[in-house]
Amino acid sequence: MEDPLEFAENAGYNLRMISGDYKYIWQNQDWPVWRFDLASLAEKLARVSLAQGLLIGRLCDVGLPLRDQASLLTLTEDVLKTSEIEGEHLNQDSVRSSLARRLRLDIGTFVPRDLHVEGVVEMVLDASVNCHEPLDQKRLLSWHASLFPTGYSGLRPIQSGAWRDDLAGPMQVVSGPIGRQKVHFEAPPALQLQAELGQFFKWVNSKSKAPSLINAALGHLWFVTLHPFEDGNGRIARAIGDMLIARSDGSAQRFYSISAQIQRDRKGYYDILERTQKHSMDVTEWLAWFLDTMDRALEQAHHTLDGVLVKAQFWQQWSSAPFNERQIKLLNRLLDGFEGKLTAQKWGAIGKCSPDTALRDIKELMAHGVLQRSTSGGRSTSYELIKAPESS
Repeated sequence: MEDPLEFAENAGYNLRMISGDYKYIWQNQDWPVWRFDLASLAEKLARVSLAQGLLIGRLCDVGLPLRDQASLLTLTEDVLKTSEIEGEHLNQDSVRSSLARRLRLDIGTFVPRDLHVEGVVEMVLDASVNCHEPLDQKRLLSWHASLFPTGYSGLRPIQSGAWRDDLAGPMQVVSGPIGRQKVHFEAPPALQLQAELGQFFKWVNSKSKAPSLINAALGHLWFVTLHPFEDGNGRIARAIGDMLIARSDGSAQRFYSISAQIQRDRKGYYDILERTQKHSMDVTEWLAWFLDTMDRALEQAHHTLDGVLVKAQFWQQWSSAPFNERQIKLLNRLLDGFEGKLTAQKWGAIGKCSPDTALRDIKELMAHGVLQRSTSGGRSTSYELIKAPESS
C-alpha cells in the first residue's frame, strides 16, 4: 500500500518543508510548537484580567435575574455575530427564543423553532455550559452536524458531521471572482488530519503551563489552521476559543462575546489570520490582536450590562401600565438596542398588525409619555423612547 504522505506529495500537495522554505505555518518543521514573547504580552494580559474581574464584580452586585438577562443578550449576540462573520444572517427573535428555551428563562413568548438556528445555539451552549468536558472527535463532529442539519451549506451539499476528504482538491480559503481568485490560505491535506487532530485534542485536554487566555487564542488559531471541515471551520474555531475562555473564567455563563467584537473588525480578523498562517511559529502578533479584541469585548459587556439595568429600571417604572402584548414586545426591542429607525411600518411588521393598529399602539405610548417622535431627519416619521431623567 502506498505511503499516505508520499501519495499526497505525488498528488501535488505542499507538505511540511524545512525551516525557512515553507509557505504556511503547518509546513514548518517545528509545527505545532507555538512560540511567543510572553513578556511583551504581560501588560495586555494584566489589562484583560483586570477587566474580567471588574465585570464579574459588577455582575455579583446586580442579582441572578439581571445576570441571566445579560447572559441571554450576550449569547444572542454571540450566535448572531459568529454566523454573520461567515456571511449568514440568522433571525434575532429565533435565536433569542431558542436560547431562552434551552436555558429555561422566561421571555414571555417563544417563536417557532428554526432547525438551522437550533443547531448553532446547540453548539455555542455546549461549548460554554460543558466547557470542562473533553474535546474529542465525537464532540466536534456533532457540532458540525448541528451546524448543517440538512447536509447543505446554502445550496451546496456538504459532508455534514464528517471530516473533509479533499477529493475536489486542496482545502483553500479564496476570494475574488472565478478565474481571478486569490488564495489566502491552504490547509493541511486531508490525509494528515487524523494525526493533526490527535495532537490538537491531546493539547486541548491537557493542562498547559501557559496562561489560559493565551490557550484560548492558540486553540482558535490552531483549529482554524487545520480547517478539517468543508465548511463551518470559523464558527467551530470561535466556539473552541469560547470554550477555553469559559474554562479560564470558571463560569458557564457568557457575559462578553469575542465573536461580536470580531465581527466589528472582520477585515482585521482575516488579515491577522492570513499574516499569522504565512509567518513563522512565533504567533506573538496574533496573541496581541486576540487580547486587544478581548479587551474591547469586555468594554462592550459593560454597555450591555448598563442596558440591562436601564431596562430593569424602565419596567419597574411602568410595571402597572396597561400595555398590550405588541407594545411590550416593541418596547423590549427598543430597550435591547433597536437597529435603525422605528417607524409605524416597522412596528406593524414586527408586531404583525395593520398600519392603523401600529399607529394606535404608538399614539397610546406617546400619550403615556413613553415614546416621542424622533428629531432625526428622514422621509418617514420615526419614534424613540423618552429617556428617564438621571437620578442624582
